[in-house]
Amino acid sequence: MRRHHRGQFMKNLTQKPAKSADTPQAEQSALPLFQMSDSIQQMIDGIRIQNGNSSDIVVRELMIGGNPGVPIAVVYIESLVQADLVNNFIIRSLLDIEFKIDDMVKEENGASLPNDRFIQKVFSLGSVKYCEDWDDMIDKLLLGSTLVMIEGSPKVIQIVTTGGEFRSITESQTESVVRGPKEGFVESMNVNVSLLRRRIHSSELRVETRTVGSKSRTNLAVIYMSGIAEKEIVEEVHRRLDQIQIDAVFDSTYIEELIQDEAFTIFPTVYATERPDTSAVRLMEGRVIIIVDGSPFVLIVPTIFAHFFHSAADYSDRFDIAIFLRLLRYVSFLVLLLGPSLYIAMTTYHYQLIPSALLYNLVSQRENVPFPAVVEAIILELIFELLREAGVRMPRVVGQAANIVGGLVLGQAAVQAGIVSPLLTIVIAISGTASFAIPTYSMAIAGRLFRFGFILLAAAFGLYGIVLGLIALLAHMNSLRSFGIPYMTPFSPFVLDQQRDSILRFPFSLMKHHPRAVSGEYTTVSHAAKENKQEVQNDQNKKGS
Repeated sequence: MRRHHRGQFMKNLTQKPAKSADTPQAEQSALPLFQMSDSIQQMIDGIRIQNGNSSDIVVRELMIGGNPGVPIAVVYIESLVQADLVNNFIIRSLLDIEFKIDDMVKEENGASLPNDRFIQKVFSLGSVKYCEDWDDMIDKLLLGSTLVMIEGSPKVIQIVTTGGEFRSITESQTESVVRGPKEGFVESMNVNVSLLRRRIHSSELRVETRTVGSKSRTNLAVIYMSGIAEKEIVEEVHRRLDQIQIDAVFDSTYIEELIQDEAFTIFPTVYATERPDTSAVRLMEGRVIIIVDGSPFVLIVPTIFAHFFHSAADYSDRFDIAIFLRLLRYVSFLVLLLGPSLYIAMTTYHYQLIPSALLYNLVSQRENVPFPAVVEAIILELIFELLREAGVRMPRVVGQAANIVGGLVLGQAAVQAGIVSPLLTIVIAISGTASFAIPTYSMAIAGRLFRFGFILLAAAFGLYGIVLGLIALLAHMNSLRSFGIPYMTPFSPFVLDQQRDSILRFPFSLMKHHPRAVSGEYTTVSHAAKENKQEVQNDQNKKGS
């Protein structure tokens, strides 16, 4: 029966129907041969055909046990597994045992299954499971598991042997500190989870894994502290991840765009970091961490505006130094946002606010400048952004030096040519430098983009335009939500308990417990959940009465 079944299978392979022009591509590629079988050769042929006979799929066919031996196949993708695990703990263990077919396979509900004693004696690795069906088997293979097939059993054993080469743990490139931990996340999800577990040794730390991307099948982990994180927030994170419909996910940026609240804004509403210590602090506040395999940046939700001005160094320095540096970052953001626009407004409309001595210098400097102040500012801003972007793309060895020399040469040449005034060059340089004082790149670039809007408002309406722009900006920020949390918390709404670690950073003697920054009292998600529970309770009371 088995030989006939295998012969019929090979006959089906050689006599595939011809593809017609009218047949859809999806129907042409959908072959009926991909199904579980008790013939290991049929299974191997199906795996190879479905994967286009890829050269990195390794098939080790073994004869184990006594006389006669039992055919076994070990299948894995060479580039995705740890070779020493496969060789030492799977193949060597199989070759060292003495089992007969009756000891290896048992009958259960009419199906042949690998014997439990055989599995317990041979496979000493942590995760050993059965594949549920053909698609599950292929998914496990492509995710780095090793498949073990026994002749005579349609059940396939999958053993987690995920490995391969990845970047070693190094210092964070975007959030460096003078004092404090130097470790940064890497592109391996398992390593990133371990970096968090090394900092939080608690049984309340929850790690839930899943896959996203219909083609890439990318692993991600949802991490939170049970008892601290709001249950409604965790459920909302899973709900949004379930709604993702995309072919491939190669970076956490894909997830960030797909799960953020639906609002047109330049401000980031999902916090991205590559520092494990920062992530651990946020976990203790009740937030949820999303780690995407293949990305060194993890996502933290929900987030608020104040988070983007906090640095890991704030918890390594003394509290008085941390307070000063935080205040400096907020001032830097205001300089970044309003520096050029205030210059334009005062020199164009409100020159009476400028001291006389400085005003005389400004008039003499601008005497030979052919452009109005707003054109000067836009020209210098574009030059500064061009130099910044070129510095990122240049080789690291020469990028920093070329950026500095280019800025000095272009700025000096522009002033000497009479295209721009010296004072405006200084203002643009200071506001550009202020953007580097903001710890997170996403908030810094948001301020840089809004800066152009304030320049145009100042050129059109002077200080009145700047004030109107600030009112509109604050109204917009107060309208934002991050997973139901108001973006301007703890300032609006005002939360007294969270003021210990917002603009100020209180001494640790006054912060024995991290304040719960995610409270159900302020989440629209919690409000909706509570309303639904109340409606259910009311219905039950009516039925009972």
